[in-house]
Amino acid sequence: MTKKLDLMDIQGNVLRAYGRYNFPYARYVFVNIRDGARGRVWLQGITERVTTAVSWGEGPDPVQKPMHTLNIAFTYQGLKAIELPRASLIGFPMEFVMGMRPRADILGDDKRSAPEYWDPIWRDSRHRDRHKDVHAWLAINAQTLADLHSGYEELLQLVHDTAGGVQILTGHRGDDGRDNLAYQDVHVLFEDGKPTSKEHFGYTDGIGDPVFEGMPSKPERVVGRGKQMKDGNWAPLATGEFVLGHLDEAQEYPIAPSPQLLSRNGTFMVYRKLHENVGTFNRFLEDEGNRYPGGKELLAAKFVGRWRDNGAPIVSAPDATSKAAWDERFGRASPLDKDRMLSGFTYDDDMQGAKCPFSAHVRRINPRASLEFNKDAFNTPGALTNRRRVLRRGLPYGEVKDPARDDGNHGIVIMMLNASISRQFEFVQQQWINYGNDFLASNDKEIILGNHGDDDAPSRAVLQVEPNSEESPYFLKKIPRLVETRGGDYFFVPSMTALRMMGLGIVDPT
Repeated sequence: MTKKLDLMDIQGNVLRAYGRYNFPYARYVFVNIRDGARGRVWLQGITERVTTAVSWGEGPDPVQKPMHTLNIAFTYQGLKAIELPRASLIGFPMEFVMGMRPRADILGDDKRSAPEYWDPIWRDSRHRDRHKDVHAWLAINAQTLADLHSGYEELLQLVHDTAGGVQILTGHRGDDGRDNLAYQDVHVLFEDGKPTSKEHFGYTDGIGDPVFEGMPSKPERVVGRGKQMKDGNWAPLATGEFVLGHLDEAQEYPIAPSPQLLSRNGTFMVYRKLHENVGTFNRFLEDEGNRYPGGKELLAAKFVGRWRDNGAPIVSAPDATSKAAWDERFGRASPLDKDRMLSGFTYDDDMQGAKCPFSAHVRRINPRASLEFNKDAFNTPGALTNRRRVLRRGLPYGEVKDPARDDGNHGIVIMMLNASISRQFEFVQQQWINYGNDFLASNDKEIILGNHGDDDAPSRAVLQVEPNSEESPYFLKKIPRLVETRGGDYFFVPSMTALRMMGLGIVDPT
């Protein structure tokens, strides 16, 4: 039987990456709740406007696609401020209770990524003044800039009506050097006035988000996005890997607070603002590309596991000749076949990492079944990966005004949704991004996101060649830090039922 989810009870950002639905602009606003009673009244007004996951434009009475969306999530301190019962609060996982800042060592947020270098809103939260604590995240995604401003004005009015019970926090960095902005703006990158799926290093982004049971998507999209099965087919991941109150891959219910109505159909969100050192990236790629036998663009593809121009998987197009043939097929393929070409690959024929390096971004984030070094070790080939998947949301921010420099205000805000922050996001960040032992790569870090830059133990990565090849592996040495953390926190994304209960103050864990 096909699993069905209550789309009217799940917030829209959980099942939709809005940027792929023609919402190229977004604004993230963070608030502090000064008064619990007034905060709950404010939440009632917000809940009436929250965008759900219900499908747009389908059925006998179709739901119209909105011009802008609104979604909300809470930190642990925010749930306390809204006066959630203690018996419910103690049921939340410890990593969520602690928040991101105290777990910086686990995440590898050191040196220029350390909390003392974060944007003021994150540097001050839960550190000096409780009135500066981030309690809730509100996201407006819009089809046009005018729609973005309209949604923001509505939000400002709702906050104003609380008479000081809820305050918008400042402390975001802007393009002009200021660090006291009241919101974080993000947007897709445009080329010749047209929206693209690029990020500031030039890679095509947002490919291959997981597919799980109950999602309102075409069955064909499971190829490459679900889990690999022994017979070579693909199946959706278990719902409970991403949505609370449902069985996960271990046939267990994820850890969640009581009562069930508070947690079911909710999830946890990791919000991270990442600054991209574009100048350092360009210099490193140029210098190494001049020495690398395959040239600069092949080397860039080795960094990530995909070619920069169109996202072609390097396991399917491992050199310039095969890439040209892949491009030709891609150009005449149907939309469904293009989707399969981008996502429907495995590492079964690249277990030595000769095509896609073990330190490449996509291989570290989603190793697929390549960690099953002994065949038939598990019931499903990707058993070690299936419990580490995350849903990715977010967009780039800022503009690169000088590609030779690192300073400036540009990067990406990435939001990862998962049922277990520790088992999914934190494990991947600690064990797969900043450590390589699971990949038989010693302590080599992931090339793009790794916390490189240790002078005493400089980072390296080995770009392997085919077994018995006369060529020699290529060693990337002294990899610089290409991405720096600028702040973030852990959030709980409640269901619509939970939002209504929280707003009315009727959450009863007994």
